[in-house]
Amino acid sequence: MNGQYPTAPSRRQMLRRFANGFGMLGLAGLLAEDVMAGSLPGLAGAGAGYSPELLRGPNPLAVIPPQFTARAKNIIFLFMSGGPSHVDLFDYKPKLAEYAGKPLPFEQPKLVRTQTVNCLPSPYKFKKHGQCGTEVSELFPHLSTCVDDMCVIRSMVADNINHNGACLQMNTGEQAFSRPSMGSWLLYGLGSENQNLPGYVVISPTQPAQGAPLWGSSFLPAAYQGTLVTDLKNPIANLGNPRFAMDKQRRQLDALKQLNALHKSQREEDSRLSARIESFELAFRMQAEAPEAFGIAGESPETLKLYGVGETATDIFGRQCLMARRLTERGVRMVQVYHTQTASRTSCQMWDQHGGLKTELPKNCEATDKPIAGLLKDLKGRGLLDETLVIWGGEFGRTPTAEGMDGREHHPFGFTMWLAGGGVKGGLAYGATDDFGWHAVDNRVHVHDLHATILHLMGLNHEKLTYRYSGRDFRLTDVSGRVVQDILA
Repeated sequence: MNGQYPTAPSRRQMLRRFANGFGMLGLAGLLAEDVMAGSLPGLAGAGAGYSPELLRGPNPLAVIPPQFTARAKNIIFLFMSGGPSHVDLFDYKPKLAEYAGKPLPFEQPKLVRTQTVNCLPSPYKFKKHGQCGTEVSELFPHLSTCVDDMCVIRSMVADNINHNGACLQMNTGEQAFSRPSMGSWLLYGLGSENQNLPGYVVISPTQPAQGAPLWGSSFLPAAYQGTLVTDLKNPIANLGNPRFAMDKQRRQLDALKQLNALHKSQREEDSRLSARIESFELAFRMQAEAPEAFGIAGESPETLKLYGVGETATDIFGRQCLMARRLTERGVRMVQVYHTQTASRTSCQMWDQHGGLKTELPKNCEATDKPIAGLLKDLKGRGLLDETLVIWGGEFGRTPTAEGMDGREHHPFGFTMWLAGGGVKGGLAYGATDDFGWHAVDNRVHVHDLHATILHLMGLNHEKLTYRYSGRDFRLTDVSGRVVQDILA
């Protein structure tokens, strides 16, 4: 039956064959107009003046020069899933002790999950550290030695009070709808310096809240999505091919490439198909470089000790941070490190202390303190900190008021994040919350402002890095955001 009735031609074939091809001429004219107007997917709209798609050619990960001189080349984002408590870690508020067990002396916002009324002072001591005198909690004895390299932003503001929406906003700029992640935007705008490794790697032993949308590419081409690593001992599964030598694999891939090209030519462009075809080539190239890049066996005993590798409390996150450094120094554009597992427990929201402020929070800090300090010191010792932007934070902070006897609620109205290296001022405490740590009152930094600043440090204008989709030019910062000039070195 199939031999008697051939397969129906595609729309593209009909336009090319019917009426001597005049249909294809008409389509070409329409496409040319769309290109001039910037209305095809991926092409910047009129006036935007910047289109990575036109600059890079056929290779989606080809390196593109930044729009202006960049201060950083790579990013390591240390994401503390669940929302770390700013008033117990980086934002000392002695006023809470004065009002312990008493209500706040002002009205709380209407947007709350659970009504928390009475002030809860931090059970932890704070001390000034470094030449800058930045105050840090006793829970971070190692990280506190690095404050002269850190810019602590104490006036962060987000819009969503729930984990899923807040995690989406911190990672994609949008609270509810599917949008490309920050790492995907960076790959789209700059490409990857190492064509033998993924340009965007996510290291998370357990899936964090919201999962894959946090590192997905959404409507950007699928080549820009993050590569998830969950198994720290075997980061890239099934990478080797024990049945064929490399030369035979190459011939096999060449034949497969021809078949894929034939298959692709008979269908409309689909970035997911293009990404799958490219993934075969990347996997082939990774066989030579990935085992060495992801492996830490060759590191010196001194380096392993610096990160806490081999120690019960710090081994897991120490391996994550060390892997991040190895990937960064090999040209991976962005590495995102999620803290989702300790020696004692696993959670998609490790820092979500609705309770356990005196038990679980110290364990989280113990698990991450030494590895993060080791990462900063190692990057600096290798001359990499100047070109690597390190970011620490979660989706929001915690309330200065008590939830139960030993917990704090979600708090997006004022919280703390910090940055180090990559063109930011070290030894700076920027912005402030009020005397109780509730509202950001001085030099407020919205999530969109943070994203605009990160792109700026990478040499990208957040207003011009756009992608046209569904009739609109989308960007990481949506329709707002400003570069926080005061924190730039």
